[in-house]
Amino acid sequence: QVQLVESGGGSVQAGGSLRLSCVTSGRTINTLVMSWFRQAPGKEREFVAAIDRSGSGTYYAAFVKDRFTVSKDGAKNTMYLQMNSLEPEDTAIYYCATSDQNTKLLTFATRADYWGQGTQVTVYS
Repeated sequence: QVQLVESGGGSVQAGGSLRLSCVTSGRTINTLVMSWFRQAPGKEREFVAAIDRSGSGTYYAAFVKDRFTVSKDGAKNTMYLQMNSLEPEDTAIYYCATSDQNTKLLTFATRADYWGQGTQVTVYS
């Protein structure tokens, strides 16, 4: 069983930055493919960023446009999402997720087996 706990959300002015954390327990993070998803009010949950087991391979949604960086810290068993140049359209609840499936990257929410509780990000203009 894997437990995921997000933190780091908050309210920030457009153009600002936030760093989200996802602390993982139950499994070593370097054995997990992990991702960030987000869900805005009235919208479906969407993919944001993914990182492979080793932490060397990453993949981003098109709307990220080089603004976000996903990373892992094996010593802390934690995944991060550094978000820069935030826009009001980035306002959403951000979730970390992982899967037991044999996949290189997790980019579909339907393939996730474990979810965190989410952390709210609000960007105001």
